[in-house]
Amino acid sequence: MTDVLATRRISPTCVEIPIQGGMRVPGRVFASPALLETQKADEAVRQVANVACLPGIVKYAMAMPDFHWGYGFPIGGVAAMDVETGVISPGGVGFDINCGVRIVSTRLTLDEVKPRVRDLVKAIYRDVPSGVGSGGAIPRLKREELEDLVARGAPWAVERGFGRAEDLAAIEDGGVFPGADLSRVGERALKRGADQVGTLGSGNHFLEIDVVEEIYRPDLAARMGLEKDRIAIGIHTGSRGFGYQVCEDYTRSMQQAVRRYGIELPDRQLACAPVRSPEGQAYLGAMACAANYAWVNRQVIMALAERALAKALGRGAEDLGMRLVYDVCHNIAKLEEHDVDGSRRSLCVHRKGATRAFGPGHPAVPEAWRDAGQPVLIPGDMGRCSYVLVGTEGAMRETFGSACHGAGRVASRSAMLQSRRHANPFKEMEERYGVFVMAPGAASAIEELPDAYKDVSEVVDTCEAAGLCRKVARLRPLGVMKG
Repeated sequence: MTDVLATRRISPTCVEIPIQGGMRVPGRVFASPALLETQKADEAVRQVANVACLPGIVKYAMAMPDFHWGYGFPIGGVAAMDVETGVISPGGVGFDINCGVRIVSTRLTLDEVKPRVRDLVKAIYRDVPSGVGSGGAIPRLKREELEDLVARGAPWAVERGFGRAEDLAAIEDGGVFPGADLSRVGERALKRGADQVGTLGSGNHFLEIDVVEEIYRPDLAARMGLEKDRIAIGIHTGSRGFGYQVCEDYTRSMQQAVRRYGIELPDRQLACAPVRSPEGQAYLGAMACAANYAWVNRQVIMALAERALAKALGRGAEDLGMRLVYDVCHNIAKLEEHDVDGSRRSLCVHRKGATRAFGPGHPAVPEAWRDAGQPVLIPGDMGRCSYVLVGTEGAMRETFGSACHGAGRVASRSAMLQSRRHANPFKEMEERYGVFVMAPGAASAIEELPDAYKDVSEVVDTCEAAGLCRKVARLRPLGVMKG
């Protein structure tokens, strides 16, 4: 790879990295000039070029508008590999496998909730376990119970009284990733996952009480149960220590696979193995376990939040009218079929910090949304706003049906702690944004202040201008629980 990457802007929303050095395909970064400017201080653009060097990559290595530096792949990265000739890389999925977002609509109104938002956040904080190493709402699982959980995904939680059967139709892939094989998961991961079901992760994970602030597509918003000045709940978390350990174990083992298969890499963090190899298939089996664990986790948390809100408000759960709008994952590798240069090909699509955004008519989109496109849920920082969108045909043509996943960081956690070490984040959030925040401590809240993130509205507007999604509604946070 050359020291200085050549790039050229091909549209107001896209920059191309022409083939150079060891690149097999060009790179494409979907970003406005202003968003691209935020990346000058890191190596995220170079990471896109590095991903373009991987064997079997098809069409382009890509980054969504919220991209920033990550482990191997940039966060916000998308790459599709030919299933027969390409590779699968744990770094292209990320450590928090199936980290994802779900949005829940309710019948509650702003007038009902705003005066009580502090009490409601405290109730949720009390009843939803959170943070590093926290134990879950479900007692420590035995191996056979964990095996059942990871094989069956979200239906496992519903059968145990966490949520309702109709929730499953509003989860990407029905909340079940096929091919889960617990024998591919190491003992350390099993130990870490045994007691973390129903826990909110740390870092940028959250549970929010939001208000629907703006409607862009009244027809679709009404179908989702999203009405102006109605309350919605946002949940962002993943597979916890279980998924982290799966990624750590396979990143290590694939360093050996790279040597075994003679794969040359520009960055050892891109450790990988052929999709069809024993190592590639083993990772897929373990990754599926973590993906299903994450769906169970979010399903359980939603039920816990519903119970906490009902108790705090002194109302029956049914009276809240909580309905799952959708649940998407954004750290995953999936075997999909896509049109490439006029032919249908089987691909392994890595989405690391990117959301699937399949367009109208795609058979993988749940029947309720097939005419509109898959719902796409984009959380922002804890002070500004989040968006509900739908996927488009443009995303199918340009990004293998992918869009952004959030705002994207512009300042690291350590940089925030250094620059804002004297801040009172809780006071700042209330006075500046009108948002009540609960977190384990001031440091964890400082790391997540809005200053650490790009403006999610600019990120979403760039995605929409590029034709990758369409806005349906904007949500504004009132109260936030951080892990």
